[in-house]
Amino acid sequence: MLALREEVGKVVVGQEGTLSGLVAALLVRGHVLLEGVPGVAKTLLVKTLAQALDLDFKRVQFTPDLMPSDVTGQLVLDPSSGEGMRFREGPVFTNLFLADEVNRTPPKTQSALLEAMEERQVTAEGLSRPLPDPFVVVATQNPIEQEGTYPLPEAQLDRFLFKLLVGYPTLEQEVEVLDRHHRGLDPHDVVAAGVRPVANAADLAAARLEVDRVEVAPAVQQYIVLLCRATRDSPSVEVGVSPRGAASLLHASKAWAWLSGRGFVTPDEVKAVAKPTLRHRLVIRPELELEGVTADALLDNVLATVPAPR
Repeated sequence: MLALREEVGKVVVGQEGTLSGLVAALLVRGHVLLEGVPGVAKTLLVKTLAQALDLDFKRVQFTPDLMPSDVTGQLVLDPSSGEGMRFREGPVFTNLFLADEVNRTPPKTQSALLEAMEERQVTAEGLSRPLPDPFVVVATQNPIEQEGTYPLPEAQLDRFLFKLLVGYPTLEQEVEVLDRHHRGLDPHDVVAAGVRPVANAADLAAARLEVDRVEVAPAVQQYIVLLCRATRDSPSVEVGVSPRGAASLLHASKAWAWLSGRGFVTPDEVKAVAKPTLRHRLVIRPELELEGVTADALLDNVLATVPAPR
């Protein structure tokens, strides 16, 4: 992880928490939703991570006129083939797929990602085509600008392991960003910036096996379930965390424990990943949302009131 941070740090200043979240998601094949205003290095971070892990990377700018076939692929006429038609793979056939400004495209195109995210395959004309391994979707969205956007439905939000909030850099970090640009950094060419692969897909697969072996005591498993059930019982919530969300919290906690060098999950790992894993799975009552109640505040309350095992 230190070598990976060093390589990504050649281009991206700060954002260590977001990088850790992306790596944790890769370790458990989880998808990530990055939320932040434009210009805080969301796209650059994902592109640099792909280079440092030697993964195939594709980016699609989601726009109102984007069609599902522009993402998944389509049948095209091919006179050289015996049947006259062949399937042309879309950009989703990659290891790390960046759906930039995913909320700017209509629901029909957003839903084209659902099968890919859940089943890791694309079905066209009755035939299912598997996606490469690893395959992870990283989607970005701007939380401020809502004009001309299509909010992701709850069913699709539930497919994301994490929702990571990407904030502004500190004063010192922003000065470093400007200094790098002054010295000629080209953020569009991470290879020229000196980013080299320090791991590959095989290393990721081996790490996944180690994460799978991380122990989770029955008391900690029950703690995860109690946290999720507490969100369903909250009077401030219309829709609480589903069992899929509880399973996601389990896997995220195992990845976080492994990244921390532990072979077992403690309540501290569960608490560390609870908000990024659960914040997008809650639907706050509209009247309370207007009053400023947030998912993070509700989760802070849940974490404070549900007793952790010792």
